[in-house]
Amino acid sequence: MQNYLVGKYPVIHKSSLAAGVYDYTLYCPEVAARAQAGQFVHIRVDGFTLRRPISICEIGQETGVIRLVFEVRGEGTKALSRINEGDLMDLIAPLGKGFSILPASSRVIAVGGGIGTPPMLETIKHYGANGAAVIGFRSAAQVILENDFVRTGAQTIVCTEDGSRGVKGFVTDPLRQLLSAGKTDLVCACGPAAMLKAVVALTEELGVRCEVSLEERMGCGVGACLVCACKTVKDGKEYYAHVCQDGPVFPAEEVIL
Repeated sequence: MQNYLVGKYPVIHKSSLAAGVYDYTLYCPEVAARAQAGQFVHIRVDGFTLRRPISICEIGQETGVIRLVFEVRGEGTKALSRINEGDLMDLIAPLGKGFSILPASSRVIAVGGGIGTPPMLETIKHYGANGAAVIGFRSAAQVILENDFVRTGAQTIVCTEDGSRGVKGFVTDPLRQLLSAGKTDLVCACGPAAMLKAVVALTEELGVRCEVSLEERMGCGVGACLVCACKTVKDGKEYYAHVCQDGPVFPAEEVIL
């Protein structure tokens, strides 16, 4: 059964969060009613054959909206950033498998790196003060969504590689401290491959359950092509999974980074 929708939805808010990073809110009640943290949308951009996959940053089921935050990385996302309030976005949504949803009383830590940070916002909202978020960036100029994470009630730690804001260094240092402070039920992570590899190694070392969201170039977004195939392992056997359909979220122990 098809669980996603195809349609054109109005942009009701647009802003810029940092250089080249755009924040959109779309009114799409049907999508908001079905979407889960960690899923994504596939957006048609005029003049381009392939759609662009963008993670869902926030879901407003009561207000019927979804929030998308993305960075301009090429001509496609540059064209996408020219869509304005009042325009329509052509979406296939919601797509993929999101993060596991545990009871709200669970201790969950969300880890985001760079533009992998947006999907972690909806992920941690469910846990409020029981959750923690560690978000990492190159410098203060790239920091996004800090206040949004604080508003969830979760403990929020910002890291920058150059020390210009928050903790100097990588997300793994404060993550280790948080994991050592008490029992954690789940770590959820999204970001560059090097960051994910370090987070997975740390959670394996400490015996903590971990899920990671992968970023891959996608063609169809619904598992019909092989553009986003990635190597994974299950029951000791390697196989190729589709990030768009089998993911983008995978148990850490199944991913070959």
